[in-house]
Amino acid sequence: MLKFTVERLTFDSLSELPNSWQPADYKALLAKTGYDNPDEIAPDELKTMAHMGLTDLEPTEAAQLVLEYLFGEELTEGQIENLAHQMLTEKLWEENPELSQHEGFFKATQLLYTAYNGKFPRAEAVQFQVKLTAADPASLAVFDTQPEAPLLRLLAQGMPENTLLKRLFSEQLDGASFPSAPHIIWQLTPSQRTADSLVFDVVSSAYWLDDFKYADTYEATTQAEEVAEETAD
Repeated sequence: MLKFTVERLTFDSLSELPNSWQPADYKALLAKTGYDNPDEIAPDELKTMAHMGLTDLEPTEAAQLVLEYLFGEELTEGQIENLAHQMLTEKLWEENPELSQHEGFFKATQLLYTAYNGKFPRAEAVQFQVKLTAADPASLAVFDTQPEAPLLRLLAQGMPENTLLKRLFSEQLDGASFPSAPHIIWQLTPSQRTADSLVFDVVSSAYWLDDFKYADTYEATTQAEEVAEETAD
């Protein structure tokens, strides 16, 4: 096991994911709403115009349009229609069984919540910086590939025993394989590195990591993610 000192440096709540909607996304949504020349809109007006284009529709129609844009390749028309109705009352970024789609549901809901002045559920995410200092500097290599799983194992040890992450993923946290980890940590950016320490900027759902705001500096252990070998047919 690899030993680290874990220190929470910052912690903030977010209602929007950083950089989740880009100008190209707003233009694509405007085109889907029937707007003729989205390329002619000034960059600083795109977001407002996209909101206006969506609110010309009924809320469920707008939700369907946004989900089609985000998940058109993954979900059927029927699935999108059902989910668009559910979005009005359900926190799909928490409640949907497909973890790989949670970040997309969050992005969709945050956009619609703002456009419709709160008719959709309020999306809540967290952003924090965490410093990891290795007892052995060579241990930092564990974060060179698939860093989400070894990081989650360290974060979990700073949270209460009844926290949702531990209750639902105890086997993966204790084991060598945690394939859901990249769907729990939505954005992960290394920001500072020294010979024996690393600082990560982390963005995730409050559903999973809100309890980390209570973490003090602590000692924890982790291990590398076990990569399944692909077998040839």
